[in-house]
Amino acid sequence: MGATKRMAELVLQAMANRQSLDFHMSDGTHSPTFENMTTFSMVRFGNVLGISGSVVPLFRKQLLIGGPITVTHPDVTRFFMTIPEAAQLVLQAGAMAEGGDVFVLDMGAPVRILDLAKRMAQLSGQTIRDSQNLNGDIEITITGLRPGEKLYEELLIGNDPKPTAHPRIMKANEDTVPWDILAPLLIKLRHAAVQNDIEALKLILTQWVQGYAPAKHSDDS
Repeated sequence: MGATKRMAELVLQAMANRQSLDFHMSDGTHSPTFENMTTFSMVRFGNVLGISGSVVPLFRKQLLIGGPITVTHPDVTRFFMTIPEAAQLVLQAGAMAEGGDVFVLDMGAPVRILDLAKRMAQLSGQTIRDSQNLNGDIEITITGLRPGEKLYEELLIGNDPKPTAHPRIMKANEDTVPWDILAPLLIKLRHAAVQNDIEALKLILTQWVQGYAPAKHSDDS
């Protein structure tokens, strides 16, 4: 799960826990206080099959042009869900939301991307070209993990997810940050982003996002 996504969740959780809100302005002043009448809740998705950026359309395109199929690591795994599942999760979450909730769909076991690539090749009628089959139709190339990319996807923080009224939807049990602490922090975060201060951004995320460990050697340009 991305650190910036978790940071966004912290913001919504903090806002959900306040009956009234004001915002810290970049000039050091505060906005007028207003009553918080919004129910904020969050939904965490796995990889949604078929959408732009999904690995499945990428593999399909690579198969059509004759390959190679590119996989970052032979052991990398990801969770997957369909577009109807994603839509239903949003609707169900909206119905169950009480404020500050983080909902996650139970997506079963993660899928090994290398196995997915091989299966898609087989379903398209092609064979894999490797050391065991030098005359195969298409090759799978291992490209290496990108900076910050994990082998195994994590959708829950902590080990105590709570059940909901829906058998396939869980509620994550998360630490929160009070709005009074988070609001001035967002000013620092915005300033670092405007200044393109990568190290300051990483420092803030490291301090406030549980489990975030930025890559030591990455291309941040």
